[in-house]
Amino acid sequence: MDMQKVSLNKVAQFKNGKKRPANEGNIPVYGGNGILGYADTSNYERCIIIGRVGAYCGSVYLENEKCWVSDNAIAALPLADNDIRYLYYLLKGLHLNERHIGTSQPLLTQEILNKIECVVPSPSCQSKIATLLGSLDEKIIYNQKINDNLLKQMQLLYFNLLNSCECFQVRLEDVSQKIAMGPFGSNIKVSTFVPEGVPIISGNHLRSVFLEEPSYNYITEEHAQRLKNSIVYPRDIVFTHAGNIGQVAMIPEGCDFPYYMISQRQFYMRCDESKVIPEFVLFFFHSRDGKGKLLANANSTGVPSIAQPSSHLKNIEMPMPRKADQDEWYRVIKPIVNMYVTLCKENKRLSSLRDSLLPRLMSGEIDVSDIQI
Repeated sequence: MDMQKVSLNKVAQFKNGKKRPANEGNIPVYGGNGILGYADTSNYERCIIIGRVGAYCGSVYLENEKCWVSDNAIAALPLADNDIRYLYYLLKGLHLNERHIGTSQPLLTQEILNKIECVVPSPSCQSKIATLLGSLDEKIIYNQKINDNLLKQMQLLYFNLLNSCECFQVRLEDVSQKIAMGPFGSNIKVSTFVPEGVPIISGNHLRSVFLEEPSYNYITEEHAQRLKNSIVYPRDIVFTHAGNIGQVAMIPEGCDFPYYMISQRQFYMRCDESKVIPEFVLFFFHSRDGKGKLLANANSTGVPSIAQPSSHLKNIEMPMPRKADQDEWYRVIKPIVNMYVTLCKENKRLSSLRDSLLPRLMSGEIDVSDIQI
């Protein structure tokens, strides 16, 4: 496959974004962290967006429709016959977040982008590479849409149970086997991390209803056993009490590891499964009532935090149906949970495959010239 060495200004044109419009609408407004709102007008159509300044400097997004690129981002447009989808993957693989200037306030400029050297194939081969990588991303997006729908089904089934059965108010302490905090910060430091071992759960893993497993820091098995009060297992519910307070996620059965260590900003509840189904408690905390009660003891001064998180959680009351009604509900919801977890695992494998193929396709190591797509 013939590859040509060029600077980026030969394949793309870069332009700084502009201040976002004041009027709301349905056209996405992009910043360095993706979509940050919607406006009634656009300044680009089908373009690539690159984070220009701050923590998300170098982030790359592709928008196929009309959009507004704000002043903390840069728009990239393909020149000549270059494929925009290929250009998106090319920029993703160039690790732009490592090419900024400035330390306290990272900044990526058009000048930096224009001078970056890369190798590119012919437009026809660009299209093939983009199709191969795009098919993986399309499957990931499709799976995510299914999972979004599955979550809505589970939430609907939770409210149906509440509304169709007699419920009693119970304190969480009375239906828990254990409620405990993460270790003191001094017990887990960067210097204690090892390449593999017991994974550490942080807020990055608690962004959804069930544990997300992109990557981890690890401590040794011996270290974890010294902090065994903060070890969590499948079907434990993990909360964040400092920083991104309000995060609540359950470790599902079928997760990547047999057990985990929570960080200093987390605490957890282990349900007494003879009295309550853990998933029922989980969806309570993803309801308006549950979120409100969890954050009732929150302090927003300085770093947001929940005061006395363990004691506060123990004293929270929630409506609870009879155990027999919960068991019947769980028989319906369990296969939905299993499907959700399976699709999450498939997306992780697809992402890993895409990320391993990307540099090999971009360098020409994998020759696509004779592939019929």
